[in-house]
Amino acid sequence: MDDQFSMEELLGDIQILYEQGPCLIINKPGGLLTQAPPHIDSVEMRLKKFIRVRDEKPGRVYLAVPHRLDRPVTGVMVFALHQRAAKRISNQFQQRQVEKEYWACVEGEVLEEQGTWLDTMRKVPGEARSEICADSVEQAKQAVLHYRVMKREAGKSWLSIELETGRTHQIRLQCGSRGFPIVGDTLYGAQTTFGSHHEDERRRCIALHSRRLKIRHPMIDEYVQQVAPVPATWEEAGIFVD
Repeated sequence: MDDQFSMEELLGDIQILYEQGPCLIINKPGGLLTQAPPHIDSVEMRLKKFIRVRDEKPGRVYLAVPHRLDRPVTGVMVFALHQRAAKRISNQFQQRQVEKEYWACVEGEVLEEQGTWLDTMRKVPGEARSEICADSVEQAKQAVLHYRVMKREAGKSWLSIELETGRTHQIRLQCGSRGFPIVGDTLYGAQTTFGSHHEDERRRCIALHSRRLKIRHPMIDEYVQQVAPVPATWEEAGIFVD
């Protein structure tokens, strides 16, 4: 039974950054799926169990997932605890009213101090990856991100990235396709590893972190901004740390 576990055991390495009413913001660990079938560990499953025990809920726990982070990615995420809040938060994402900043450490030196990358991309049918494609290809979508170089060192660049669009694997693909794959992201061309090496590729992390998220609270008239500390793996890898 869930109530046999402590709060810390239920959450594992998930860190709660903010909770006010139906708005819950966390710092997601790497190597953990955002959502998954019931028999597979995920952020959603852990949070539901945690809320069920903490709030002593006898029935099902409602938890909406307005956006996702890839399994190997860490950082700030927002969840909604009832339907009205979920709809309002989802609308902010759809209307691009949410401010999102990512930190990425990439292989190679990005020479321009700042810039905008514009591509046409699509998710490859039947595969867990995306690709750059022509505008005419079925399911093609525009992908736009803005970057700023924070630091260059030892053949790597540390980028601050703001997404204008939110496509599957967008940052990973746009960096990798330009010869600047994210450290540890072998799917998009990285040659260097990142963090602990796991035989199971699905548990490996990459140097991409959802650093900051700013939204309007779904039920009260105020903005909420949360910053997620980077995991220890960044410092261990010699990457810029707060």
